[in-house]
Amino acid sequence: MSAGRLAGRYALLRPLGAGGMGKVWLAKDEMLDREVAVKELTLPEGMPPKDRADSVTRAVREAQATARLRHPGIVALHDVIVEHDRPWLVMELLRGRTLADTVREFGPMPPEYAARVGADVLEALEAAHAQGLQHRDVKPGNVFLTDGGRVVLTDFGIARQEGQSTLTEQGLMIGSPGFIAPERLEGEPGGPASDLWSLGATLFVAVTGGNAYQGSVAERVRATVTQPVPVAPGPLGPLLAAMMARHPTARPALRTVVHALRQVAAGGPPPVLPAGEHATAPRRVGRRGRKPLLWAAAGLVLVVAAAATGFYLLRDDDGTPAAFTVPMDVCTLLTPQDVGGLLRTQSPPKARPDSDEVGPECGWPAAGTGVGLQVQKDSDTVDPWSMTAATAATLFQNQKRYWAKYDDIDWTWPEIGVKSSMRSKRTPLRDLPGLGEEAFAFELKGTTGRVHSAHVYYRIANLVVAVEYATLADKPTDDDVRQAALKAARATEQALRRAG
Repeated sequence: MSAGRLAGRYALLRPLGAGGMGKVWLAKDEMLDREVAVKELTLPEGMPPKDRADSVTRAVREAQATARLRHPGIVALHDVIVEHDRPWLVMELLRGRTLADTVREFGPMPPEYAARVGADVLEALEAAHAQGLQHRDVKPGNVFLTDGGRVVLTDFGIARQEGQSTLTEQGLMIGSPGFIAPERLEGEPGGPASDLWSLGATLFVAVTGGNAYQGSVAERVRATVTQPVPVAPGPLGPLLAAMMARHPTARPALRTVVHALRQVAAGGPPPVLPAGEHATAPRRVGRRGRKPLLWAAAGLVLVVAAAATGFYLLRDDDGTPAAFTVPMDVCTLLTPQDVGGLLRTQSPPKARPDSDEVGPECGWPAAGTGVGLQVQKDSDTVDPWSMTAATAATLFQNQKRYWAKYDDIDWTWPEIGVKSSMRSKRTPLRDLPGLGEEAFAFELKGTTGRVHSAHVYYRIANLVVAVEYATLADKPTDDDVRQAALKAARATEQALRRAG
């Protein structure tokens, strides 16, 4: 299309460049008297009218999701227009050059500068992930280094909002080979850990001047899913290899990587990742719907659990669980017999599965009593099965610190009859040796001074499990309530250890 005017206010001056999703124009917003960048999203020629209309609708929806992002490290989207049967995105005009152009012109970056770039990009990605938005095309050409010193992540053109299909999923583009995480190449939708992998591949280019995986498109794709993760020279090498671990659960937490990158950027020593956060990851795991693959790497063996459990368990050579990596039904951790014994009934209540932002949970409530459990996650991780042992250990300690801060607790459990908050006093936290890798417990006392609920938290491998037992009856002693919660926790732990 020749230069013209959009929406009666944006004058297209000249093309600035073109990419897989369209052309970028220098334009002037005549209403606000400022220069802007306008991206023209092109669609394949010959698309049926309905498919074209659907694609335009999706593009507008994705632009709306991107427009909610407000972060100095994310290019600002000012407006979206549909004209000439295609979408146009009006964005802030950045002056400078991309990371790809910078490396091409000046060669590899010093590790301190590359680390600062990476930390800035990762913080921008964290802001996007907090809104449920994956970028899905992090690469050197989409990292912009402005003349004013900003590091800006651009081009959310194939970003994915959780639970929604995208232009990508309609076959128009899948990203940039060599910068696409292995799980996405194998057909999975990916998540925050996939963007982290792409950033690792991007920083590999920054510090070496070349791609982690070389060759044709097919060769790069094949190498990504079959070849060992390369290690770049210098202080960032081990960290980038960890970010590019083959399996997403083996990659470090995003916040851990930010801290490590800031450490290198400040001229500090090479970062040492917590135990469990390193690149000793499975080369490949079976996708759901396929026969799982058996693999051995770095002293770990993948054991496929019984089909009824529905999850994978990584074990160390001595048989100790190392990681649970695929979602499971947490309601299977207590059997009806377990629940009946805990609640002292021959007709145990049915399990009530639920989930919130903390993680999946299951409860077995009855009149005046109940038992419940939750498998938890931190705010940086998409689900508990994506936790590592190190991030789970951090989450466990954070939970311990959280509960230690509060003596007065408002407690409620409507399903057993406590529909309004019951003011309760917390007993001192105590460690529980012999349960999981680490565990602690406490109880809550009502106004009468009797314990009405007992709580146990424990960590096994990369999972943090919270168990609660409650009763409003007068007969059980305080120790009875404590022991019931401990018995429930041990039953769930044994169920996890039996897996595989």
